[in-house]
Amino acid sequence: MMGAMRPRPIAPIRPPGWLVKGAAEVGGVSVALLRSGVWRSARPSQLVPIERALRQWGQSMAALGVIAAIRYPEQPAVIDERGTITYRELDQRCSRQAAALHAQYGIVAGSKVAVLCRNHRWFLEATLAASRLGADLLFVNTEFAPPQLKALLEQHRPDLLIHDAEFTEALPDDLPTLLAWVDGPSEAASLEDLARPDAGAVDPPKPDKPGHITILTSGTTGAPKAAPRTPTALALAGLTVSALNRIGLRSGEPMVICPPLFHGLGLLNSMLALFLGSPLVLSRRYDAAEVLAAIDRNRVGSIVAVPVMLQRMLDLGPAAIAGHDLRSLRAVISGASALGPALAERFIAQFGPVLCDAYGSSEIGIATIATSADLLAAPGTVGRPCLGSSVRILDADDRPVPVGETGHIFAGGGLVFGGYSDGSSKTVVDGRMSTGDLGHLDASGRLFVDGREDDMIVSGGENVYPVEVEDCLMSHPAVVDAAVVGVPDEEFGQRLVAYVVPSGPVTEDDLIAHVRANLARYKTPRKIVLVDDLPRNATGKVLRNKLNES
Repeated sequence: MMGAMRPRPIAPIRPPGWLVKGAAEVGGVSVALLRSGVWRSARPSQLVPIERALRQWGQSMAALGVIAAIRYPEQPAVIDERGTITYRELDQRCSRQAAALHAQYGIVAGSKVAVLCRNHRWFLEATLAASRLGADLLFVNTEFAPPQLKALLEQHRPDLLIHDAEFTEALPDDLPTLLAWVDGPSEAASLEDLARPDAGAVDPPKPDKPGHITILTSGTTGAPKAAPRTPTALALAGLTVSALNRIGLRSGEPMVICPPLFHGLGLLNSMLALFLGSPLVLSRRYDAAEVLAAIDRNRVGSIVAVPVMLQRMLDLGPAAIAGHDLRSLRAVISGASALGPALAERFIAQFGPVLCDAYGSSEIGIATIATSADLLAAPGTVGRPCLGSSVRILDADDRPVPVGETGHIFAGGGLVFGGYSDGSSKTVVDGRMSTGDLGHLDASGRLFVDGREDDMIVSGGENVYPVEVEDCLMSHPAVVDAAVVGVPDEEFGQRLVAYVVPSGPVTEDDLIAHVRANLARYKTPRKIVLVDDLPRNATGKVLRNKLNES
């Protein structure tokens, strides 16, 4: 069970007069920082250590952890199934682990360290300790099948793999390894061993530059690709301010991260929590009821989740939800897969206007954020660009299309990667990268995603975007999930087949009539298959290649 330790409140200070006066001149950036509690005076004794940390680790992830320990030493940093550790303890443990990784495993700047861990303290420690050394980090998907896992590790050949014990039998025999989560007695070396005060390792050399981090793409349309990047404070600044301003995050308030930390959504928000001095509430496996209990127990201020996880919360029912004190919850951040308008409406109706939707990918980071007000005013939107990001909708000739017209989505910003590890990349036009999605902008500058470029179905000469049909199906009161695919058809080229997860009594004829009453006739599925669940990956994306007509 997650620990029950409550964080100490951090009282905001009165801001200097010049900052308040100049807030409007910088587009509300300072206002967002003030409101969140990030702006507060550091004690004189903290200034020199903070400056030293910035000189030593620059704009790396390691600096976030070190500075958090300086500013919030007694604040809980991680609350997981093994209890609670403070930011001071996290910093001390990472310092010892980094020294031991260098002394015992030869990890230096430019070494490649792979992390194969579920959500717990040792994922964070592995990441921060390796970052202190300037090592390049590869985050490995915990949902990979053993053959896929072995192939990936053979391809990238890390200098060290830090992994949970449950994955031991699936690993190549000749790979240097170190255990993270261990369920029982083990003679193998672990990160916990390296964190002990008597480890005896000396301080490692200072890295010349930050290491790269590599996040694997979701692989829903093919084999996962490695998307490396070097995150910097400047690149994260726009996202951070947008998150504070639109989402309403507050410094020191606990954050539950439900999606895997190896995915961009989970990783970016874990770094945001470090910046805010917020306790990270983590669990190795998602359980909707336990998430609600954790909110109540730890006075959680924010949750990060994918849409299917939000649906699981609603599935608990109003009575179970009402059994928990959720008044501390001010933000629920959805991302990684499409948030249907019907689900957004139901969630806001149950939990209040706390829901936000973040749109992005492994390649571009987070490009836009939609608030609850956006989701209600413009159902289906993924919001407006974050500070420092920009979005363009282009036609096949890379020319901007009119407002309301569907085209290819291109996004630019500080988190866009420089290309895949195999040397390939995505199309870039005027500094903005293709997201692989089709979409349009409305007159207010809000972005709508109409579907994936490779998911578009051509039926009888008409273009059909599955998202529109799926959203229509999920607006039916007896439907909780839906996916639409195209299958070959001799007469029409392709015909639409929908896979639907019902929540109550409903027939195929009922659903076909519902779509026909709300969409053009050619968008109506020829067949609807009722299923118990849809195949999804770890971040909630539907695996369309596993949907087979029955």
